[in-house]
Amino acid sequence: MAPPKTDLAASDTYISLFKSIGLSQAKAAEAAKNAKSANILRNLIASYDLTEAHLDEKQATVVTALAGQLAKTESVEPSEQAFAVSAILQGKLKSVDQVNAAVKYLEIFKAPINELEFDTECGVGFSITSEELYDAITSYIRENSVTGWPNLGSVISGVKASPALRWANPLEVKNAVEKVFAETFGAKEVAKPKAKDPKKEKAPQPTATTSESDSGSSSSNRKPVFEEGFMGALHKPGENPQIKPELREQHLRATNGQVWTRFPPEPNGYLHIGHSKAIFVNFGYAAHHGGKCYLRFDDTNPEKEEARYFESIIEVVRWLGFEPWKITYSSDYFDQLYNLAIELIKRDKAYVCHCTQEQIKADRGEKISAPKACVHRSRPIQESLDEFKKMTDGYYRPKEANLRMKMDLTDGNPQMWDLTAYRVLDASHHRTLDKWKIYPTYDYTHCLVDSFENISHSLCTTEFIASRQSYEWLCDALDVYKPRQSEFGRLNLQGTINSKRKILQLVDEGYVSGWDDPRLYTLIALRRRGVPPGAILSFVSTLGVSTAASNIQIARFEQSVRQYLEGSAPRLFMVMRPLKVIIENVSDDYLVMVDKPFHPKNPQLGSAQIPFTRTIYIDADDFRLEDSKDYFRLAPGKSVGLFQAPYPITCTSYKTDSATGEVTEIFCRLEDSGTPPKPKAYIQWVAEHASSGSPVRIDETRIFHPLFKSDNPLAAVPDFKADISSNSMEVIKGAMVEVSFWPLAKRSIADALKEARARSAKAKAIPGAGSHDANTPEVTPEQLVGKECIRFQGLRVAYLAVDSDSRLGALAEPSDVTPGVRQGDYLVLNRIASLKEDAGKGM
Repeated sequence: MAPPKTDLAASDTYISLFKSIGLSQAKAAEAAKNAKSANILRNLIASYDLTEAHLDEKQATVVTALAGQLAKTESVEPSEQAFAVSAILQGKLKSVDQVNAAVKYLEIFKAPINELEFDTECGVGFSITSEELYDAITSYIRENSVTGWPNLGSVISGVKASPALRWANPLEVKNAVEKVFAETFGAKEVAKPKAKDPKKEKAPQPTATTSESDSGSSSSNRKPVFEEGFMGALHKPGENPQIKPELREQHLRATNGQVWTRFPPEPNGYLHIGHSKAIFVNFGYAAHHGGKCYLRFDDTNPEKEEARYFESIIEVVRWLGFEPWKITYSSDYFDQLYNLAIELIKRDKAYVCHCTQEQIKADRGEKISAPKACVHRSRPIQESLDEFKKMTDGYYRPKEANLRMKMDLTDGNPQMWDLTAYRVLDASHHRTLDKWKIYPTYDYTHCLVDSFENISHSLCTTEFIASRQSYEWLCDALDVYKPRQSEFGRLNLQGTINSKRKILQLVDEGYVSGWDDPRLYTLIALRRRGVPPGAILSFVSTLGVSTAASNIQIARFEQSVRQYLEGSAPRLFMVMRPLKVIIENVSDDYLVMVDKPFHPKNPQLGSAQIPFTRTIYIDADDFRLEDSKDYFRLAPGKSVGLFQAPYPITCTSYKTDSATGEVTEIFCRLEDSGTPPKPKAYIQWVAEHASSGSPVRIDETRIFHPLFKSDNPLAAVPDFKADISSNSMEVIKGAMVEVSFWPLAKRSIADALKEARARSAKAKAIPGAGSHDANTPEVTPEQLVGKECIRFQGLRVAYLAVDSDSRLGALAEPSDVTPGVRQGDYLVLNRIASLKEDAGKGM
């Protein structure tokens, strides 16, 4: 249940108050959104006169974080709160992480506080000598079998996540790791991994069908992710306690002692970037331990489920590189769930309630006051059985009757206050059609289906922490196997919107073209933009897994994508704004075929031959009419080198448009006689050569910038749409790329299809794997391969991919037909990422 929201008047008052202690407008608006934490922050400000404390914005942010943490607990008394505020004002608690640690400490240890112990737990005054840091890192590298410079990023992340170094200065950690690497693997290797690291990341990502030996061969950063920190602390199969010993024994017999997990999405929308972490955690953890992972659709709300979402979710999971062991549905178990509901009533653990939704909320105390018992709570068991039968038979309309679990109203956890197990819905189900008039809720269904499927590790995000108690209560109330729920922090990208309702507004009101608009962060949008699935998993893996939420800037995600593509994307000559160059001192039929590698540091990507002729095109940005000492590209009377071309050229004259004064043509001399001048710079080019189809003309190149102007669109007034940028997409027409684009495009599709078919065949070969009923959408290997697989780096331009709007006839032709432009073609490129961070523009 969502926390209570503040009304608009109260929100405005809070924003003004919160700004008075040093918060920015955006942060003050964010702090005012939640009524409970806003009230606590207001009380802290009043109690400790923080408006007169002259806090800087960082301190104000830390105080706000304290209020947010206090809102989640009732175990910290005023005296402990005063201690925490004092620690902030004294400069002892300087970060949100320290505040989180402080509140956890104060929940357990009461006044008088042991300051020394408190300081140690919260990293106050933490110090470590360079020798101690060096020894810790050396030990880490040895224990994790680190092999060289390609693992630098994952080692830095892993070292930072280790408990002993949690409070170490990040820059000192980075420098120390680099020092140890240089001494261990050699300093000269520092420059090389950039090209090789992404190639290493292209190794098979952990999948539900990967054998243990296979999983050990993938990228080395998997060990710290799945064996350290949160993931490393997870219980072993069978260690989760059971109410009866035989339940544990039955479970271990069913699973053979393996790790069994599940990814359980609701089929009511498209998956977004945050889901990639949940997919990685559930499928990856099972694969790493040689176990199995279900893809289970939580299809208990037929009013919001659509067939397109089922197929999209299966396709996205497989596109990310994971093969579900089985695809199941909560609705597979509707009969079992119904029978257990009857059993729950018979055990006097459930009752039928006829209260209105308003009355139920009032009885539950609206999360403010203590709950009260429903008037139907004490009704006789047989009466509830009869009423439940009437619900099943369609006697009641929606909201006229609910089956509620009889839990513990004296417990401080609202998830123990008689949650609803079944409700009446007047809706046809996509699989069971009109068989049922009642449908189970998530709170009732989730734990029981985990039990039915013998899940060993029920891994979910931290918003379900409070639900763990009700999860375990229900399993024990019915004497069934009880999986262990463990919660990790969710992944959020700043400056994005993931709410299904809000994205639908953007689509319906024309701000974006659809759910796969490349400016969005749905996974189908990232796929369309051209972001490789391996880059997404590499990004998630690098972040690590803990109980803390990951609130990451878009720029960091883009940098991860850029690093992945650096060594794996072929490089093509490309000119965004072509300017014609005529080389006057060669014949009209002059032709030199130039051998050009696709990547200077990755010979496995191959090479191509491109024509060099009398007429070439350079980028307009590479020519100036006025020369200067600090300018090294082409200008009148000046020479410049051409990448891979045999000789440099010198500008002798040029033509301009009489109306605009813009340069339209340049005339140059090829320096092919005597000793040519040594160029101070090289520029890229493409040649005009009709018989080879050069150059390839791009109808549209779409450059994407952030859809929102700020990191927090939800803080915008009057709503998030006020934060939409009017310059989020730039379309450039008429760019050109070298002619080897065509064979590269055809090869990229063929290689991706070959890999998808091989992976699919391998998954199907595992006994019992992938079994599902005939109504489950079948995602073919062909669906996993789209035009976005054609990726390359436009040299000195950006990383680019072909958009799905493109029409490329050559791709449909047999493999032995030479590819090229065909009648009716329309070529659209998307910028995946810039070549370096571009402040304010993003991807």
